[in-house]
Amino acid sequence: MRISSGLRPAVAVLLLFVLAPLSVWAAPGYFVDSDWLAEHIDDSGVVVLEVRYYPHRYYTVGHIPGAVQVQRFKDLGDNFADPLMRFPSREAFQATLRRWGIDDDSTVVLYDDANTALLSRLYYLLALYGFDMDRVKVLEGGAVEWSAFEAMSKAPVERKPGHVTLKPADPSMYVEWTDVYDDVVSRRDPDIVLLDARPHDMYTGKVVKHAIRGGHIPGAINVVSLDGTSAQHWRSDAELRELYKPVDLEKTLYVYCHDGFRMSLAWMQLKYLGAKDVRLYNGGWSHWGNRLTLPTVEGEKPYAGDYEL
Repeated sequence: MRISSGLRPAVAVLLLFVLAPLSVWAAPGYFVDSDWLAEHIDDSGVVVLEVRYYPHRYYTVGHIPGAVQVQRFKDLGDNFADPLMRFPSREAFQATLRRWGIDDDSTVVLYDDANTALLSRLYYLLALYGFDMDRVKVLEGGAVEWSAFEAMSKAPVERKPGHVTLKPADPSMYVEWTDVYDDVVSRRDPDIVLLDARPHDMYTGKVVKHAIRGGHIPGAINVVSLDGTSAQHWRSDAELRELYKPVDLEKTLYVYCHDGFRMSLAWMQLKYLGAKDVRLYNGGWSHWGNRLTLPTVEGEKPYAGDYEL
């Protein structure tokens, strides 16, 4: 981490202590630190994308100089679908990337202010539509770590339109509700694990949000993907493995959350841990939980009531 020359050593030590996670965090190869970005930010072909939880903070709090604003719902979902956060079409997402100035050979750097949960959706969509993922980087520590030692900007950023060309969506990376209903609810395929990445109180039905019904899809187990993060970093490899201990990484994994971000984070974490076949439910709980004819289960168990038979 680079410290500006005007920063007193005592302050630097204090900031490093405050920002450091409690244990050594995992370091996938696509993670880069603020030193790397500071060195490469002006390189030709580098495009920095910011995904804020509250998008207005791009202007009010500021952003990394030159970073393009990503409006997480409008830009990363299907604006005319029900629910809104179904995957955007290839054509729509390609047009968005071109508006951000992205070409096929661009180096794309992603960051957020939400423990990588927001940028994970963008990372997943880039992979879904066949972008060269060797060219995608994730800023470790996100906006928080950069702003501690580097200047932020409040100026809007416009880039020359790019010419990226995406591929059709990879069908091995997602499932629809019909797949979940057939494979998990109806046939209980033993080679498939259904994973609910939402907060536990939403899984049990104690808290009802983002849908008119609470609970979970019959057969789902609950692993809260955000529990694998701390202080804008991923937790250590050992902690991630312990978090996902209930999941058999050798099986096909169907993952969902409520709005598409936590499940994308789970996708990144599971792939990092070595899972080969991870598929996201297009629409997630915002789709299933708003369809009154589809079955739900409340409580701690994957199956309950009639579905426990």
